[in-house]
Amino acid sequence: MGVWKSYRLRLARQRWRLRAWRKRRELTSVGDRTGAIGRRDILVFSTLRNERIRLPYFLQYYRDLGVDHFLFVDNDSDDGSREYLCEQKDCSVWTTRHSYKRARFGVDWLNWLQWRHGHGHWTLVVDPDEFFVYPFCDTRSIRALTDWLDASSIRSFGAMLLDMYPKGRMDAQPYREGGDPLEIANWFDSGNYTISRNWLYGNLWIQGGPRARVFFPDNPQHAPALNKIPLVRWDRQYTYVSSTHMLLPRGLNLVYDEWGGEKASGCLLHAKFLDTFAGKSEEELERGQHYANSHEYRAYAAGLQDDPDLWCKWSEKYINWRQLEILGLMSKGNWA
Repeated sequence: MGVWKSYRLRLARQRWRLRAWRKRRELTSVGDRTGAIGRRDILVFSTLRNERIRLPYFLQYYRDLGVDHFLFVDNDSDDGSREYLCEQKDCSVWTTRHSYKRARFGVDWLNWLQWRHGHGHWTLVVDPDEFFVYPFCDTRSIRALTDWLDASSIRSFGAMLLDMYPKGRMDAQPYREGGDPLEIANWFDSGNYTISRNWLYGNLWIQGGPRARVFFPDNPQHAPALNKIPLVRWDRQYTYVSSTHMLLPRGLNLVYDEWGGEKASGCLLHAKFLDTFAGKSEEELERGQHYANSHEYRAYAAGLQDDPDLWCKWSEKYINWRQLEILGLMSKGNWA
């Protein structure tokens, strides 16, 4: 990498870290239990709005994986999400009425909380509709993974966002609080993905799947990015740049092997497409707080007018992580 590019990235990292420090003023603590965080605890960070129905299963899923503490930013929920989280002994909660868009879609808020509370910890940044799967997750806790990453001197772990959906109409089976959303949305696209490389940041850029196929058929290059780096051994010098798609320093983005081999990676099972999706899309379109004038939610609103069935003849029913590895969507690398 050239001297000028390296200099640009250092300046960018300083700018994003300073921005996060300034945005800390927008957060008000309503349930700070961070004093209970232990030195080796694994932490989840998440931003949400009106996700009360999803929270019980989300919390139980990650507790079962071995997560020790959750740190949430609640963006002015009015459905009881904030109150519910404040009742949980392993959750710390901050609230804000400020603009999600002007906080770079929540990145500034979480960058600050990770700077303040994540230093030296393995941190996992996920949304309430994302479920992390990794090699051997059915038999090994997330600490087994992070211990192996530490022993291998690996600081970041990539995961492809895999959109899950039901067979048939999204509203055919209602989602109930506490239920496993993957029992309803248990299909995915096994192919139909494009991969390119961002030469400035070094990260991969993945697009495709049902959202590109159904909602962006004429402009697949405008479909949402599916590349994520959600699990990082955090340091105060780090910063996310765009959601969890890429970080600085640049080396954290190299979660793939450039020489033809495979590095260990996972998937984030994205259970967005439930019967709650239409209402959520209308709310977010009205708020206008998402990227590029909410063009993604505009596409959803247009597509939902025809009651789309995301299932197609190439859809694959989810079984387990080994299936995803066979399909080339994740890899155990040299972790045996």
